[in-house]
Amino acid sequence: MNKKILSMKQGLIVSCQITDDKGFYDSENPIYGSEMMALIARAAVNGGALGIRVNGPEDTLAVKEAVNVPIIGINKTDIPGYDVRITPTFNTAKEVILKGADIVAIDATFRSRPEGMTSTELIKKIKNNFNVLIMADISTLEEAIEAEKAGADLVATTLSSYTSYTRNRKKPDFDLVQRIFQAIKIPVICEGGVSTPVEAKEALKHGAYAVTVGAMIVNVKRIVSAYTEKMR
Repeated sequence: MNKKILSMKQGLIVSCQITDDKGFYDSENPIYGSEMMALIARAAVNGGALGIRVNGPEDTLAVKEAVNVPIIGINKTDIPGYDVRITPTFNTAKEVILKGADIVAIDATFRSRPEGMTSTELIKKIKNNFNVLIMADISTLEEAIEAEKAGADLVATTLSSYTSYTRNRKKPDFDLVQRIFQAIKIPVICEGGVSTPVEAKEALKHGAYAVTVGAMIVNVKRIVSAYTEKMR
């Protein structure tokens, strides 16, 4: 297995992205921006994070220069007529790869994609053009199996409950993690809805190779809002 993947085993991956509660980027948030993401990434690594997930070419470069753990780059792009947002095309993947992403994460669901390319075709095209690892963000077991066949190096449960056919799924989706773990050979990352250390530990018990946590570590505004709403 690749050394970068091995270095994240049983560890925490911190997703350094500043979004609102609907998942859209919050540029009005005081800690939004590449400089702040690099600082947060450094703090996360100092605390023991074994990987960093980050969005866009600018943040990828800034974080790459700030830490020495594997960088998972995504490139969220909204394209009219498509629900796929996470690195939807070859060019969006290329942008973060050229800025230093060790792993590029793509939407590998069965939803329709821009340019008429399937997730399988996108994975193969990236592999044919770059020496980079690929994380397939999926929402179902079937998508995970297909991603492994296409050549993905890891899968992540990032999109469970986000696709129209998984809206009823509970997050964190430990059941999906366990079913994937039992069905394929490549590592499965538990991502989506993990909010506490107890949940992160539980994910490992269900077969997660590593666990990704984002907002409930890095987004002060959303963390404080969670507290104040409960206190009301």
